Amino acid sequence: MNTPFDTISEAFSRTAAHYDAFADHHPNLTRTRNKVYTHLARHLPPAARILEINAGTGTDASELARSGFSVHATDIADGMLARAEQKALDPALGGRMTVQKCSFTTLNQAAGGPYDALFSNLGGLNCIPDLSPVIRQIPAVLKPGGVVTWVLMPPVCLWELAEIFRGHPRLAFRRLARQGTLTHLEALYFNVYYFSPGKVQEWFGPRFEFLALEGLSVITPTAESKNLAIRHPRFYRLLAWLDDRLAPLPLWNSLGDFFILSMRYKV
Repeated sequence: MNTPFDTISEAFSRTAAHYDAFADHHPNLTRTRNKVYTHLARHLPPAARILEINAGTGTDASELARSGFSVHATDIADGMLARAEQKALDPALGGRMTVQKCSFTTLNQAAGGPYDALFSNLGGLNCIPDLSPVIRQIPAVLKPGGVVTWVLMPPVCLWELAEIFRGHPRLAFRRLARQGTLTHLEALYFNVYYFSPGKVQEWFGPRFEFLALEGLSVITPTAESKNLAIRHPRFYRLLAWLDDRLAPLPLWNSLGDFFILSMRYKV
């Protein structure tokens, strides 16, 4: 392991099979993903061409391709890419999903551009402390007028803060560490960083126009929570009802497990 990216790549390669298995029969995670797809569809024309970074096992890419978009899925973890390549073979996708090993640090190497959209889901970009190096590369892969939709983790998550009442202060305040939070996956350690929507918009700068911001899992549990929705479906539906109404509102849209931010490249 020579760099943090080597460590992250190896960690996610090791967990690829578990990653897909965890998503099976997971109504909370399914709802989270579907809200992201709905957000994307509001800002993209039908059959838009999407470049996905941090695509993982291709779950999002395959679903978006199934709905009519063309998606070029990129990642650096070989284990994740192998599973994505298998998903891309599904005849139901009509050849609308392609896969490439490519880092978001070298977007100019992504094949097939320019694209209508640049997409990253579920905190894939939270593994670096500053997003401006990625943003500087966007003109190399995105059409003028194209859309950037990123799903990122903010510093404040109401559901995690509530862990203080269960006697878990480290979990409750883990996102507030200024130099990032050390996390581990498959016995490997790396830092995760948390960004406010305002800071991310500042990094985008004047060449990008704000389109939309909404919180994700503000009232509903975090994506890691699988059992509440299964064991207490009526209570979960109530939380989801509240979440749908509060997540788009100012302040609330910054307090979820994630936030969805869309920006337009103005040139």
